Amino acid sequence: MNATIDRAASSYAKVDVEVGVLGASPEALVVMLYDGAIKAIGIARSEMLRKDYAAKGAQLSKAIGIIEEGLLAALDPVAGGEIAANLQALYEYMTRQLMLANLHNSVEILDEVTRLLRELKGAWESLITMQASRSAAVDAPAAQASQAPAPRSSASYGKA
Repeated sequence: MNATIDRAASSYAKVDVEVGVLGASPEALVVMLYDGAIKAIGIARSEMLRKDYAAKGAQLSKAIGIIEEGLLAALDPVAGGEIAANLQALYEYMTRQLMLANLHNSVEILDEVTRLLRELKGAWESLITMQASRSAAVDAPAAQASQAPAPRSSASYGKA
């Protein structure tokens, strides 16, 4: 019975994540990638402290994959210019640091990369908030206009 419940819960979680991804903006997808990398590093940190080195390695491989195949691959050097180049260098640095953390079992390096990812995630979340505020400001006049009473025709003036 528990195995059935576990499978059902796992399937639900997978569908929930897939629906979230399908409905997400590009900026929200980047935030999701940061969340995934941060989570994988956090689990790797716990596994490192428990001395489960195989599990630690698997989680760090997952984090590296998210950085390389998600964040780094999504950069557009032409459109992004200097910002994209700086992010590329930072992502490559994080990948190297995660490999070193894995090799040397360094919690400190994991904490450094986690801090960098959280800062970048915060910047993207701020961008999303600003975009939502701008969108709301643009949509507000249109919504107010649709709620305003319709002007009366000249034929209806003076009639009760």
